[in-house]
Amino acid sequence: MHPADVLFPGSAPPAALPVCDHYAGSEALIRKSLARQAAGARNGRPLFDVTADCEDGAAVGREAEHAAMVVDLLRSGDNRFGRLGARIHDPSHPHWRADLEILVRGAGERLPYLMVPKVDRARDLARVVETLDAISAAAGLARPVPVHVLVESPRALAEVGAIAAHPRVESVSFGLMDYVSAFDGAVPGSAMASPGQFEHPLVRRAKVDIAMACHREGKVPSHNVCTDIADPATAGADAGRALAEFGFTRMWSIHPIQIGPIVAALTPSPEQVREGAEILLAAQRADWGPIRHAGRLQDRASYRYWWSLLRRARAAGAEIPDEAAQAFFGPRAGGG
Repeated sequence: MHPADVLFPGSAPPAALPVCDHYAGSEALIRKSLARQAAGARNGRPLFDVTADCEDGAAVGREAEHAAMVVDLLRSGDNRFGRLGARIHDPSHPHWRADLEILVRGAGERLPYLMVPKVDRARDLARVVETLDAISAAAGLARPVPVHVLVESPRALAEVGAIAAHPRVESVSFGLMDYVSAFDGAVPGSAMASPGQFEHPLVRRAKVDIAMACHREGKVPSHNVCTDIADPATAGADAGRALAEFGFTRMWSIHPIQIGPIVAALTPSPEQVREGAEILLAAQRADWGPIRHAGRLQDRASYRYWWSLLRRARAAGAEIPDEAAQAFFGPRAGGG
């Protein structure tokens, strides 16, 4: 039996996404990002997503033109893996509905997700999803477009549980800079960067609440940007702390030099992948009963951990041992 059936009976396993989400605004930068995505792919899978920014990337008064450009890129051969998402304007902006109309009607079948920023209340999210579904139905789109949400304020944090619980939400991201700014100077600017972002209690609370809500609902918690675009090691260190201390399994990139360090920090190590593959293969041979591995007891509780780790490794393009790849991710296994 497949681990997805045994370890998560009656429910879908948590979402597994590439561990890095790289943002690009202009057409030139989006094209370059897609070229990097294709060049850096491993085992036929991209190491990172690219998100075309229709919010900050669009010049005032040219929002429709910008969204139409993103449609062209979504439909182009440059979008080799179908992992080019888009960020629309926030629900208070006059152009957010037009963004949906243009993107969904123009290339909805090629959209892996839509990022919705500045969602302060669960009802704002519900309104966006309702509009998205109406446009999708009118366009004859067969599948629902997954939604990613950006939490950027204390008000949004108060409703992050309801936001993460929405069935259409796949991932929740933390907007650190807007969150800190919302405190009107009561939280120091040093909390927008490291090490302050990991030390200030109000920022730590936000990270914990977002990660907990996501893991409770089987969604992907995505860590905030690193504003240091001079030293790529800083982004990697931030990603490592975000995973080890707060359970974030995905992180934004805002500069190409950040992609590699983020992917390296959030991808399980070859040793972890090998151990997980050995344990899960032995468990499968034992019909998912308890086993002894390297002197330690392993059972369904630990199997869920190793299965999640293996799925995250695969989403990051890591090498999976052949036997495990065939057993758990091959055609006969249903692709995992």
